[in-house]
Amino acid sequence: MASKRITQETFDAAVRENIEEFEMGTEEAIREAVEQFESQGVDLSNIVKTIPKVSLDGLQEPTHSVLQALNDLQESLTGSRLQEVSAHLVRFCDQCKQQKASRYLAAQKGAYPILLAAWQLAATSNQGLLLQALNALAVLTDGQPDLLDAQGLHLLVATLAQNAANTELTCCGIRCVRHVCLKHEQNRQDLVKAGVLPLLTAAITQHGQHADVVREACWALRVMTFDDDIRVPFGHAHEHAKMIVQENKGLKVLIEAARAFSDNPGVLSELCSTLSRLAVRNEFCQEVIDLGGLGILVTLLADCNDHQDLVKQVLSALRAIAGNDDVKDAIVRAGGTESIVAAMTRHLASPQVCEQSCAALCVLALRKPDNSRVIIEGGGALAALQAMKAHPQEAGVQKQACMLIRNLVSRSQVFSKPILDLGAEELILQARAAHPDCEDVAKAALRDLGCRVELRELWTGKKGDLAL
Repeated sequence: MASKRITQETFDAAVRENIEEFEMGTEEAIREAVEQFESQGVDLSNIVKTIPKVSLDGLQEPTHSVLQALNDLQESLTGSRLQEVSAHLVRFCDQCKQQKASRYLAAQKGAYPILLAAWQLAATSNQGLLLQALNALAVLTDGQPDLLDAQGLHLLVATLAQNAANTELTCCGIRCVRHVCLKHEQNRQDLVKAGVLPLLTAAITQHGQHADVVREACWALRVMTFDDDIRVPFGHAHEHAKMIVQENKGLKVLIEAARAFSDNPGVLSELCSTLSRLAVRNEFCQEVIDLGGLGILVTLLADCNDHQDLVKQVLSALRAIAGNDDVKDAIVRAGGTESIVAAMTRHLASPQVCEQSCAALCVLALRKPDNSRVIIEGGGALAALQAMKAHPQEAGVQKQACMLIRNLVSRSQVFSKPILDLGAEELILQARAAHPDCEDVAKAALRDLGCRVELRELWTGKKGDLAL
């Protein structure tokens, strides 16, 4: 992957040279500059690949559209001309939405403090301007969470708290929270300490009829449980999930919202995805059952089989709550295995659905011979093998299917022959040969099926020579 970087000015100078010295057209000059730098291993993902434009009055140096909008915004802020501030915020926002490079360039040229000033001005004037300022900040911080500082963080929490009844401001503010927390552990921890979690769960409850707010709040809650910042060795993902559930009744909020949006697959998908991120403890899995969540999930899997993304998220949620052994049995009693097999069969062409289906069945079969019987009698083993045939290049599908087969027979050897008769051994051997990640699980499946498999003990420096 390219690791070298150049400045926007360097790229613009190269384009200008191509035009002036080599008499190239605009498009050709840009294309030539791109090829030149990429051949040198330069990463141009943060470079705006257009020609700087001359200002309307012709008095300023040519500059990119996003910077022109930023300069105009700064001038209008200096004069406290609110109507102009509003218009320039819209212009700036539109420019930033066009590409990541525009946002990066704007940030490099000091956009964040300018937007912060607009935000502070708007907070004392009108909510319309406040919405525009917050929207611009949300766009700017998309992919640039490092921009947030302590002042902006406290202003963000205060804005959400003071405008909790305003649907648009709440939605935009939560989007901003999501952007500044994605891949930024410190922002997550600081926002949690500042009290953002109750604001997120309250938004779902208070704006329960507004799909956009619920969707954004779910997404933000999930981001709080991520461990995606490579700069931090240990995050607080588990602690945040506990706080959402124990201190803010997160599971109850999500399940009640699922009842309210029973006919909206998009929102239901977000709710199920968030639910799966919160089922991190045994008692949380049981709480989902106690709140009636299992019935909702099984019903969704049966009734919304046409919505592939929703099916995938429901399967993920079932897999998560099945970490509790009592919940495993409850899922099987509720007809969950039949619904999972039906979903996998219906969406056999989708590797994601197949992987999640196998994973869910795998968890249900773990340490549960009776559940294994139900799965096999319901066609679960056959469906898993069909998934392996349909997606030979998908390591995730192959791995989960191998683990499922292993769990089905590990405590019930009587099931080995029926599964082998379906052609399991050949498919597992193919998975083992094609995917290094499947090596261990494939060996385990073959071993428990009673197939011949060579299990070598890694050399530990004792008892003889290293095995060849």
